[in-house]
Amino acid sequence: MENRENIAVGLDIGTTKIVAMIGRKNEYGKLEILGLGKAKSLGVARGVVNNITQTIQSIQQAVLEAEENSGYKINDVVVGIAGQHIRSIQHTDYISRSNPEEVISGKDIQLLIDQVNKLAMLPGEEIIHVLPQEFKIDGQSEIKEPIGMYGGRLEASFHVVVGQASSIRNVGRCIQSSGIELSGLTLEPLASADAVLSQEEKEAGVALIDIGGGTTDLAIFKDGIIRHTAVIPFGGNVITEDIKEGCSIIEKQAELLKVKFGSAWPGENKDNEIVSIPGLRGREPKEISLKNLSKIIHARVVEIIEQVFTEIKAYGHEDPRKKLIAGIVLTGGGAQLQHIKQLVEYITGMDTRIGYPNEHLAGNSSEDISSPLFATAVGLVMNSIENNTQSAYKLEVSQAIPQPRPIVRQVVEEKQEVFSEEVVEEKVVNKVEKEPETTEGRIRKSFFDKYVDKIKDFLDNAE
Repeated sequence: MENRENIAVGLDIGTTKIVAMIGRKNEYGKLEILGLGKAKSLGVARGVVNNITQTIQSIQQAVLEAEENSGYKINDVVVGIAGQHIRSIQHTDYISRSNPEEVISGKDIQLLIDQVNKLAMLPGEEIIHVLPQEFKIDGQSEIKEPIGMYGGRLEASFHVVVGQASSIRNVGRCIQSSGIELSGLTLEPLASADAVLSQEEKEAGVALIDIGGGTTDLAIFKDGIIRHTAVIPFGGNVITEDIKEGCSIIEKQAELLKVKFGSAWPGENKDNEIVSIPGLRGREPKEISLKNLSKIIHARVVEIIEQVFTEIKAYGHEDPRKKLIAGIVLTGGGAQLQHIKQLVEYITGMDTRIGYPNEHLAGNSSEDISSPLFATAVGLVMNSIENNTQSAYKLEVSQAIPQPRPIVRQVVEEKQEVFSEEVVEEKVVNKVEKEPETTEGRIRKSFFDKYVDKIKDFLDNAE
């Protein structure tokens, strides 16, 4: 029956964008994306909601777009939670079983998890995740799967993720006010990890760094188990901010410069590569050297990576038993910055790769969806599928999409900043466009095509 399909919806409430993604598993167990909607995120700073009304509007816009794209109606969503209020603690707990002659079942483990959930937290904090790591039964340690074994005392070490109750409630409030239900909360770095890491990497030991707009999330795995999570309260937005201040240009232009010409490695740019930016309202155009641009970006990226590396050391990376053999995986929008992989390898001395969420996606997925930008959203959909949810149902052709929540649409559209073609006109001196080999290159290429004619005119007239 059509209705019993396991349709899952993930909602990634980020600092720069809000993404609603509808998906289901295909017959090969891969994730097929049915619809995607995204909106500029206006009410979120550093991963935390700071303006309820604007966030609701952005959520509604993303949800509406995903529904229109897919022909499905969304009931409920799994949401990613991030922000600087997130911290994780290690905790060990045990239960004594009344009947050691019975084998240990899921019920015993649930009992233990419930016990950890009752832990006294600091005022204003609540537990988001209780993740069992390893079990001990009657003193026998290093047991990964206790179900089916005999024993009287069941002990486990837990990775407990804690967040600020008010921030979590605000997220819940935004979703309910948007006319949908909240079916689950997942820590964003865990969602991203599900989407981009392979099981082998988790076994060997790997650090996932998700560089978002407002926060940089870290998740460390070893022996297939999550060992450490952290949220660092800055990301791509501070880089844009630095460019804006350093070059005295407006934010839109700074963002575009970063995306199109930015590099994390200043040595790559020649001194005579210059981009010309139109001045505001009749002022002279500004000329910006790409070498200076890269220096500004480099300084900030180094700072972000060093903070993350401090967390990796805090986990104990230097201990041979805790060594992360698979190194680092970079994902999130910030991973698309040119030469960031080389910079991370240089600072940390660890092998690094860029993580694309295509490991679990169906083969026919569009290129956009397998961009590192959507890693968290893909991970949230996967999480929602595991819960066996019926988060959306297909509308019959005769049913138009019921719109209980379109009121906001007009308001949002006025606020939505569209990159107008005048934002950045380029005058590139001695800059040879190499053939793009990466997804990032291809995305940038399509961006380029739009402007090519404009640049040609510009150069002809500039004689």
